[in-house]
Amino acid sequence: MGKQSITAKKITAALRDYLPAAVLLLLVIISSFLSSNFLTAQNIFNLLRQNAGLIVISMGMLMVILTGGIDLSVGSIAAFSAVVFTTLLDTRTSDGMPLVPAFLLTVLLSLCFGAAVGFLIAYQKMAPFVVTLASMTAARGVAYMISHAKTIPITNEIVTTFNKDRLFGVPYSVILAGLVVIIVSLILRYTSYGRYVKAIGSNENSVRLSGIRTNLYVMSVYMLSAFLCVFGGIMESRTGVGDARICDGMELDAIAACVIGGASLSGGRGTPVNTLMGALILGLISNIMALMKVASYPQQVIKGIIIIVAVLLQGHNRKEG
Repeated sequence: MGKQSITAKKITAALRDYLPAAVLLLLVIISSFLSSNFLTAQNIFNLLRQNAGLIVISMGMLMVILTGGIDLSVGSIAAFSAVVFTTLLDTRTSDGMPLVPAFLLTVLLSLCFGAAVGFLIAYQKMAPFVVTLASMTAARGVAYMISHAKTIPITNEIVTTFNKDRLFGVPYSVILAGLVVIIVSLILRYTSYGRYVKAIGSNENSVRLSGIRTNLYVMSVYMLSAFLCVFGGIMESRTGVGDARICDGMELDAIAACVIGGASLSGGRGTPVNTLMGALILGLISNIMALMKVASYPQQVIKGIIIIVAVLLQGHNRKEG
């Protein structure tokens, strides 16, 4: 019985770890039969470029979820970052700021949002759902105030090149998204910071009693999430304008990417690679339905069903484990 129990646990763990990859592979095979245009290089790169922003933002969301938290403000902070960045670069009414100072100031302002959210959650013990919901509303509102509800064209050639051009055929945004996944993976796997983040999600009290300043780590993941939202917002401005309306609903897609990738909403479990696959699964659904000229509304229904199935599988795996 003991050996059977161990074997069952190993199978359950394998299913949890490799299920996102299996689902992604299955969807790729199905999509290749449904549309002859799916496996073309142009479509694959378009799929990756269109979801580069989601991938980056999902990495920040994963860090938050690993601590047992949630961040509903990522879409709004990404929009806020895009509006601030393009406004600072705007040369229509003035000379505009140089690229590096504009980027650094955008990062600083976004980090202020993340720090405020993290402080209220970590030190004031407010519920993450409530705090990030308020931040979601506030950040989006500030973005509309700055932009006056108008689009702001990107006048900097470097930013335009980043969003449109490629290196050896691979879009720059895709390369950056890949680097973010690699860096987050290395942080979680090889640094004490990453181990503490996961440990906090598993049992925060035990970590605190061992002398670790858990409040500081919890606050830091919200700041990291806000930092990655800057890149996500710039990537989502690939149409050449900063717009307060971009990334609307991105927080739900980021959460879905983490959950589909096997991350536990109670904290302590989840990997960047599986979260990447979760984001690609969501993007693939939209891509194949667009190729088949299916309206966007059924896509939302299918995404909702996939999220529910993923959560049900998580619950089953926990019971089996």
